[in-house]
Amino acid sequence: MRNSKTKKMILNAILLGIGLILHQIFPAIGGGITPDISLVMLFCIMVINKDDYKSCLLAGIVAGLFAAMTTKFPGGQIPNVIDKFVTVNVMYLVMKLLFLNPFIEKLEKKGNQIVIVVMTFIGTIVSGLVFLSTASIVVGLPAGLTQLFVAVVLPATVINIITAVILYNIIAVSLKRTSYQIG
Repeated sequence: MRNSKTKKMILNAILLGIGLILHQIFPAIGGGITPDISLVMLFCIMVINKDDYKSCLLAGIVAGLFAAMTTKFPGGQIPNVIDKFVTVNVMYLVMKLLFLNPFIEKLEKKGNQIVIVVMTFIGTIVSGLVFLSTASIVVGLPAGLTQLFVAVVLPATVINIITAVILYNIIAVSLKRTSYQIG
């Protein structure tokens, strides 16, 4: 039992570290806002730990702190932490509902890919809205909320979905080769 938890913590830490690096090197696309690749990694971690809320919550908090340290948005530290905390909680509920669906359950491993795509779509929009709303209150926005949502969050959602499919499949293959069981 303890060995299993240690493996899970190490895997989560490695994936969060990879997410941090990818978030740091990804260029900003508008208004200083970057598609949040660490968010994609958070969703992958959530699917891997789908029955462990504490691990998901901790990963969300750490992802928020990492995103705050690497944000390219002026004053984006507080909005990043708040958005990850809200997003991880909302998306944990969405994920649980998705996994209750008999269709997803019947698909087994392919179901995980559908869940990742749906979570990334909804989660990026939730995260983007929370980030922009918080940033508008804390530091102000360089443009209107709707303009930034259309110019940044929607393209980031598409980028994140493509990235999520690629990264999740890489992670799944890597874990399969190391005999690590996903969820």
